[in-house]
Amino acid sequence: MTSDRSADAVHGGPDESGAAPHDFSTNGNAVGSCPAAVAAIRAADAAHYPDPRYTALRARLARFHGVATERIVIAASASELIHRISAAVAQGGGSQVWLPAHSYGDYERAAQAWGLQSVRAPASHASAALRWCCEPSSPLGQAQADLVQHAESTNGICVLDMAYEPLRLEGRASLDAAQRDRVWQLWTPNKAMGLTGIRAAYAIAPDGEDAVPLLQRLDRLAPSWPLGMHGVALLETWTGDEAQAWLAQSLQTLRVWKAEQRAVCELLGWHCLPSDGNFFCARTDRSYPPLAAALRAEGIKLRDCASFGLPSHVRLGVLPPQSQQALKEGWTRATASNEH
Repeated sequence: MTSDRSADAVHGGPDESGAAPHDFSTNGNAVGSCPAAVAAIRAADAAHYPDPRYTALRARLARFHGVATERIVIAASASELIHRISAAVAQGGGSQVWLPAHSYGDYERAAQAWGLQSVRAPASHASAALRWCCEPSSPLGQAQADLVQHAESTNGICVLDMAYEPLRLEGRASLDAAQRDRVWQLWTPNKAMGLTGIRAAYAIAPDGEDAVPLLQRLDRLAPSWPLGMHGVALLETWTGDEAQAWLAQSLQTLRVWKAEQRAVCELLGWHCLPSDGNFFCARTDRSYPPLAAALRAEGIKLRDCASFGLPSHVRLGVLPPQSQQALKEGWTRATASNEH
């Protein structure tokens, strides 16, 4: 089964009008920006290049995760590494990439850019050179039912996107530590730190010699200094006790806000889907696209899920109560106006 889904870049967040005051379309930590990370970024020495090998940063990340330093790959962002991994697989002779039924669009965009065929059928992963997994999943925020099977498979390369694991509000991870050591882990802490404008990410290679060829290829494909000093400061701070304590406290707040936000959406007549993350999808009582402009004029933005293969659904990041009230009032006015 070959995907015919558009590979245009569709993202939540700011648009040509800037950032919406009540932006439900992106999934950063709505509690705010981590104070320790903000302080470190402001203090970063941007007058000099970072170490091109990121020696101290890679060692720090390795200690944080309890892995060998040589398993750490520094990236400009998750999207950059998605493209770099896809390029490396294509260089290695791969021809197919397996994607979940609903997934982040950059997986498919990167595959198309490097001439790789995207497949989504459940059984088709056996022949794929590269398999993308994500948990909590995007856009649904749910557990990936076949994740253990992917982790234990010896066919191809499996990458587990961990973008939302630090913002998990419910449930538990499907893989234990030993199973995670069998897959590539992609980490993007800027969401959890509430600083999505700072682009910085890293991957942890699987444990074992089988990962060495791809590690070497990724190193050759990497640009010089993929991270500037501000990205280095973010990742260094992410591993510290102060930032982790702040994150744990923010998750408590987000759990309360999430319950309240689901109640608001249900009051609007929407059907909210289950989610373990700091976001969820909902089937709305009216089609979102015809209302998008009116809502945007009121400072409200939702993430239309059509590009994820979920028409008639929107994804909402969890926001504070004042934004939830704005959504309730704005949606009510927009739908009433659309009827006339």
